[in-house]
Amino acid sequence: MSDCFILLSAGKSKRFKSKLYKQFISFKNKPLYEHSLKIAQDSKLFNRILLVTNKKIKVTSHKNINVIKGGKERHNSTQRALRFLKNKKIKNVFIHDAARPNLSIKLLRKLKKNLKNNNAVVPYLKSENSVKYRNNRNINNLNRDKVLLTQTPQCFNFNELFNLYENNKEKITDEASLYLNNNKKIKFILGDKNNFKITTVDDLKYLKSENYYGIGFDIHRLIKNKKLYLGGVKIPFHSGLKGHSDGDVILHAIIDGLLGAMRKSDIGTLFPNNSGRFKNIRSKNMLMPVVKLLKDNNFYINNIDINLICENPKVSKIRKKVIKSISRLLSLNKSLINLKGKTVEKLGIIGKEQAIACEVICSLSR
Repeated sequence: MSDCFILLSAGKSKRFKSKLYKQFISFKNKPLYEHSLKIAQDSKLFNRILLVTNKKIKVTSHKNINVIKGGKERHNSTQRALRFLKNKKIKNVFIHDAARPNLSIKLLRKLKKNLKNNNAVVPYLKSENSVKYRNNRNINNLNRDKVLLTQTPQCFNFNELFNLYENNKEKITDEASLYLNNNKKIKFILGDKNNFKITTVDDLKYLKSENYYGIGFDIHRLIKNKKLYLGGVKIPFHSGLKGHSDGDVILHAIIDGLLGAMRKSDIGTLFPNNSGRFKNIRSKNMLMPVVKLLKDNNFYINNIDINLICENPKVSKIRKKVIKSISRLLSLNKSLINLKGKTVEKLGIIGKEQAIACEVICSLSR
């Protein structure tokens, strides 16, 4: 018997006022729903994770995840998930809303601990505001110490919740309501303030995190009889860039910018030019360990701004394919990458087309 994490991501976000449903809004460089998937997997508490959505999604970044089609309403989606799991030997289910991306592993462990002696465990917050209740024309005060603001994940013994859903004929807003409607006992535990729900576009402002910046710069001479690579793309040109590697100044500057923002030294530390091991290495292969550093240290890229400094090739002719290449290498949305061309008015070795330089500013958060 195992536990399953169910992520509900099929809602229509009626209050979000956006063309894109909120669960697919990009936050920290990935859709909102992916944050909960990652936390569930990183917790190592679940042998199975189930994503319920009405959008065609192929999850490639996580293992042990099934994706099924959701229903018209929240309770329909939950019931479809339970029916999918019916013969999968599930002991407990943790049902979470994709609109709560700040879920913590600490809360998951706390819920798991309380499930040992309870069939239903639900996190809640106390109200910090005075609470009123409208009853027809009358407005009454409520004792806020007795008001429970429930959160997700809401956790249940699978068989008990399955049977309650199979016998339910009413629309419910969460699983705790179903339990209370059937006079079933729930263990309420104190939740997490950071585990708040994104309901409107303005709520995204509360998810801001600290930014870090890094500057990268590189310059290489142009030499005949060598291929020119810029941003991981082979560019038709009369010369290539001299270097221990392929001389790709754009990727070198990006690498230094990312390392600088992470405070992880520089490109020469990772790839010393006195090592034969890295002779003629493609710069895109130098970028991969840096991308791994980003992930291992929980950084994500906010944006990258690039100045390519040369007389030729003209940036306007190569901009789209270079940005597309960088987007693919970094798994970064193209809209977060900017590439500008700068000349030096025919001055110096760059002006004489004897060299190409690049400067980059990277913004990261974690």
